[in-house]
Amino acid sequence: MQNFTFHNPTRIHFGRGQIRRIDREIPADARVMLAFGGGSIKTNGVHEQVRAALGNRHVVEFGGIEANPDVATVERAIALVRAEKVDFLLAVGGGSVLDGVKLVAAAALLDVDPWAVVLGNVKPSKVLPIGSVMTLPATGSEMNGFSVISRRATEEKRSFGSPLLFPQFSILDPETTFSLPPRQIANGVVDAFVHVIEQYLTYPADAPLQDRFAEGILQTLVEIGPKTLADPTDYDARATFVWSATLALNGLIAAGVPEDWATHSIGHELTALHGLDHGQTLAVVLPALLDHQRDSKRAKLIQFAERLWGIREGSDAARIAAGIARMRAFFESMGVPTRLSDYGLTAAVAPVVAHRLAERGAVALGERKDVTPAAVEAILTQ
Repeated sequence: MQNFTFHNPTRIHFGRGQIRRIDREIPADARVMLAFGGGSIKTNGVHEQVRAALGNRHVVEFGGIEANPDVATVERAIALVRAEKVDFLLAVGGGSVLDGVKLVAAAALLDVDPWAVVLGNVKPSKVLPIGSVMTLPATGSEMNGFSVISRRATEEKRSFGSPLLFPQFSILDPETTFSLPPRQIANGVVDAFVHVIEQYLTYPADAPLQDRFAEGILQTLVEIGPKTLADPTDYDARATFVWSATLALNGLIAAGVPEDWATHSIGHELTALHGLDHGQTLAVVLPALLDHQRDSKRAKLIQFAERLWGIREGSDAARIAAGIARMRAFFESMGVPTRLSDYGLTAAVAPVVAHRLAERGAVALGERKDVTPAAVEAILTQ
């Protein structure tokens, strides 16, 4: 097991009616910006609950944070924060809303281009405090310090992070997710699943506890994904999914183990260039990447096939192939297609994605730094 430091300061309030906890979490004299997405929180009752919990606090609202939040949108939010002297940020919505708010928190106190923060050229030493009410389980942003921001003007999608950007608190009420469309739930299950894979399916690191944690989340997603998709108001099923998505990326299963993240790097380019949903890009890239990397990931792929899918017979190559095939079938069963052609794209995107990654120095991806631009092109042409 590798050395590690684990610290997660986010307080989670989980379950029905927990939105009322906002009143205890945010100072009574705070000047709050309530940030949200397309407005669904005003039709499903969440907005009303949040405003009631905020009471008489000074509140300004900022709506319209889109999926894959654009830095231009964030810039407008920052201008509002400064004009209204906001000192507490409350994100209400999915991971994209919280990702945008994290950049607001990081850049509002700095006299810099927010994109410089995203690129890591400027690192904040102080940020505005953040709280969240999550209404879409997927990203794990509610319990980590990471964010992903797009710049549509240049067709870029980049990630950044800071220990300062953990939300102070996050509220997870599964009932707020009942009205989500099937596509978002399916994408969320795939997103959480791949988050776990990026931290688990690398190479053995003598970390059996972390492996078992990861496998437990994967097994739970395989079991609960179809169930919560079929019956979105099954509280117990949805609650299990919500908590699984949080635990998939809160640092616990990453402690002391190598991590990959090549699938995410490649997937971000497909979103930036062609507008695919994040979960869709992961479903396309991961099976092909695992097949391409089957030799370097051999030991873990065999473990994955056995422990997750119960595949114990046949040659190593056969078990690896069967495990990848079962995963692809799971994504497809959730209604998330797994091939570029399913989205009207061809292998012509492969050299473009490889070139874009190479242009910014992303030439050694993966846990072994062996996913080169040539490998990226090969992965996307499978």
